Amino acid sequence: MSPTMAGIAGFAALILLMFLRMPIGFVMAIVGYVGFGLLVSWSAAGNLLIRDIYSTFSAYNLTVIPLFVLMGQIAFHAGISGRLFLAAHRFFGHLPGGLAIATIGACAGFSAVCGSTSATAATMASVALPEMKKYRYDPALATSVVAAGGSLGILIPPSTIFIIYGIMTEQSIGELFLAGIIPGILLTCFFVISILIWTALKPDIGPRGRKATWRERIQSLSGLIETLILFVLVMGGLFGGLFTPTEAAGIGAFGTIVIALAGRHLSWEGFKNALFDTTRISAMIFVVVAGATVFGHFLAVTRIPADIGATVAALDWHPILIMALILLIYLLLGCLMDSLAMIMLTIPIIYPVILSMGLDPIWFGVLIVIVAEMGVITPPIGINVYVVAGVARDVPLHTIFKGTLHMLYALIALALLLIAFPKIALFLPQLIR
Repeated sequence: MSPTMAGIAGFAALILLMFLRMPIGFVMAIVGYVGFGLLVSWSAAGNLLIRDIYSTFSAYNLTVIPLFVLMGQIAFHAGISGRLFLAAHRFFGHLPGGLAIATIGACAGFSAVCGSTSATAATMASVALPEMKKYRYDPALATSVVAAGGSLGILIPPSTIFIIYGIMTEQSIGELFLAGIIPGILLTCFFVISILIWTALKPDIGPRGRKATWRERIQSLSGLIETLILFVLVMGGLFGGLFTPTEAAGIGAFGTIVIALAGRHLSWEGFKNALFDTTRISAMIFVVVAGATVFGHFLAVTRIPADIGATVAALDWHPILIMALILLIYLLLGCLMDSLAMIMLTIPIIYPVILSMGLDPIWFGVLIVIVAEMGVITPPIGINVYVVAGVARDVPLHTIFKGTLHMLYALIALALLLIAFPKIALFLPQLIR
């Protein structure tokens, strides 16, 4: 079997095992190990497997991931997410679809201390869904808003996807974080516009809530102070050159613990649960990274990445058409696999093509994250939909997927806007270059 055919067979085996519900990290490691063994030698494959797993779990630059995950978990167990939702509820709850708008606002705020899309979705589902159910919100609107709002967790910094992309492409994580701020704010606004249009067409799906007094609104702003302090502490120190990304993550995690303890919002049981969830989520991410590294070495032997790069580079197409093709591939892949695994698999193939076309890698990183956000709310994989369905067990899965289609328009609009105006993502990073 030729190396190219072995690579194609490897991809087929990867997709088959994924549909059999095997964990994606283990699937990539197994297929990569077997493929490398068949093409090179079994002893070399064994050495490769051991080396890649060890180097991933011992990599210093990856310690930023569990630290940011810990920051988000402490924030959740200390009730920061609940106070964010309360503040947003007081300001927007009286509008049509006001609780849904408040959920988007709370998701955006919580994303500033949590770099995971599924963690943001799970957190806000437990906080917002009971309130929307109490006000008789349509289940499709309530659940889809949480699923879509959770996707902000990988666009608004700190973001685990930006960290992985920056490490793989040797781009500045600080610049990637900066590049995600304006698109994150815009996407939040686009989600709100989608809700307003949806509720204007069908007023019964998002009833108005009670209008809070200005005194209640001002009092609720105290729930935003904690998040604002943490965001300024982490991002300000990072962009001011005081911390490296890893140090910023450590400072953020420590600062979150201090704020939680000072406000007496964190119990010993909550702290233990935060540590447990941090370990579980971080281990999952590291296994995916290790598996993708093994699979990437197998792909390098097949020469498929180099062949695809050469083929695309040889196409006599306008760069916009090539970008449209690349984004279409990402959109299809995002429907089939986890966003982190998708990026780990495709960046070694696509990134050289982006550089050959003279496109900015920071801008491309933001665009890929937006497409990955589409993947987490679209069938059949749509990880955020499954996370929300796990909380709202009385809502059928197809109802949530049907609702997320309304929110998908906001993501498509933002992607088109970024393609037309790259400066939206590059404005802030260029200020520190």
